[in-house]
Amino acid sequence: MTSQAFSGAVYRIPYDGSAQALPSRESVGSKAHNLMRMARIGLPVPAGFVLGTELCRAYLAHGPAALEGLDRILERELAALGTVTGTMFGDPRRPLLVSVRSGAAISMPGMMETVLDIGLNARTLAGLVRMTGNPRLARDCYRRLIEQFGEVVHAIAPAVFEARCRTTLAEHGWTTLEDIDTAGLHEVVQAQLDQFQIETGTPFPEEQLVQLRQAVLAVLRSWTSERATNYRRLNAIPDDIGTAVTVQAMVFGNAGPRSGSGVGFTRSPADGDNRMYVDYVPNAQGEDVVSGRRTALGADELERRAPDAYHALVAARSALEHEFGDMQDFEFTVEQGRLLMLQTRAGKRTPLAALRIACDLVAEHRITPEVAAERLRGIDIEAIETVSLRTTPGERPITVGTPAGPGVAIGVVVFSADRMALVAGRGGGTILVRPSADTNDVAALVDAEALVTVEGARTSHAAVVARQLGKVCVVACRDLRIDPSLRFAMAGDVRLEEGAVVAVDGQTGRVFQGPHEVDRARPEAMIAAARAWLAPANRAGRSRKPTGRGRASA
Repeated sequence: MTSQAFSGAVYRIPYDGSAQALPSRESVGSKAHNLMRMARIGLPVPAGFVLGTELCRAYLAHGPAALEGLDRILERELAALGTVTGTMFGDPRRPLLVSVRSGAAISMPGMMETVLDIGLNARTLAGLVRMTGNPRLARDCYRRLIEQFGEVVHAIAPAVFEARCRTTLAEHGWTTLEDIDTAGLHEVVQAQLDQFQIETGTPFPEEQLVQLRQAVLAVLRSWTSERATNYRRLNAIPDDIGTAVTVQAMVFGNAGPRSGSGVGFTRSPADGDNRMYVDYVPNAQGEDVVSGRRTALGADELERRAPDAYHALVAARSALEHEFGDMQDFEFTVEQGRLLMLQTRAGKRTPLAALRIACDLVAEHRITPEVAAERLRGIDIEAIETVSLRTTPGERPITVGTPAGPGVAIGVVVFSADRMALVAGRGGGTILVRPSADTNDVAALVDAEALVTVEGARTSHAAVVARQLGKVCVVACRDLRIDPSLRFAMAGDVRLEEGAVVAVDGQTGRVFQGPHEVDRARPEAMIAAARAWLAPANRAGRSRKPTGRGRASA
């Protein structure tokens, strides 16, 4: 092993070290650190292991030479994980499948890569069918692996696989993937294997360790992707901290009607209201929710389909806030009615939500006024207001979606992220209208007043980023049809050209044609409470002598 090779520690989930100490966020990333904390308090977390941030920093410094010896580490950890799960990576009878996810010390939602269902090939596919008794699940996982591996590892545009899938469905008279049987999914899998070879010039890799190693490398490469770099620049995140790589045993939200995947917040990230805020997609894997390509249902649908999992999630909500002392953004899977927690982090929130959550947590004696003041630092509380769109009696919106980011925005429609800077440069507000909520549009969101999408969920990564940037956001406007030319859209019988003026109401999800007046109000009682906390904190800050050691961490 050369001096450039990765030689850092590997950490296991649940953490198998001292009960009093956990690896730091800086060493294992925020995602893995929080998974370890969830497991420690008894929440159901899939087992796994973490390649620490040291690996990414070594890769940034030395390139592929830093990965020398990684295969031996992966084989050792996969064997240990197989012992925990009762499966084995590459075994044709009881195959272990794994996910590979990124996770920096500072959360960067949706900016880096994920690959699910690693470990499937023709032999292990048959083993997964025997192990689960669910041939549809096995073939759906294989399809997802081929598509996601192609997109993430080989940079194949998702539209390429989507087009091949539509062609295959049409050839057999099927409408959607949900309509077809197991034999139909086999046809789709074969078509996507062919498409992968057309795009890459090589067959899809059968060797499971090759799949895993290439997925790990793709996660490391994604640290320097354009969208991740833009996000770090916007949020003043250092470029040299690197990402950890978390490998976990797969759990299957696509195992049938009592399964699914979701994302939620312990309180509303839009206005801070103390209610659980959940998006749930039945019979789906996690990327279906956060990618912005699927329209989600709410917590009531989860309760109807999987009541035990719903009640476990309600209990988990309370446990998360007790453990972390803040509003949390969490991801979960329901597998055959059983809840599994995949992630938690402090939730991104609007200034209004930050103010209300701080006030409520102080009133609930969960945090002190001093902690509340620190969390509100950098927010101009005097500028916080609630806004509403003034409409005329009987006025009908041109489209209605799911409100995902509060506020009101009025501006001209733009359909292409590439044209946003050009149109925004002409002055006036701009409304970015897109087929789905995609994190590749994060740079364009900076110039936009609002994001409106045809597909997507309130908790998709792009919607989360839009709220963090203070942008109005409405997703899942299902009756909105964007022409492939990206120059116009149809909202019912209304044609919207690029440059048309619309008004977006982020409270109700309604979009109206033409300019509108806006009504404004201030949450005076909450502002007064926060003003009282911030005054002594500001005085203390002014009187504190410089230490010469840089900014203190919270």
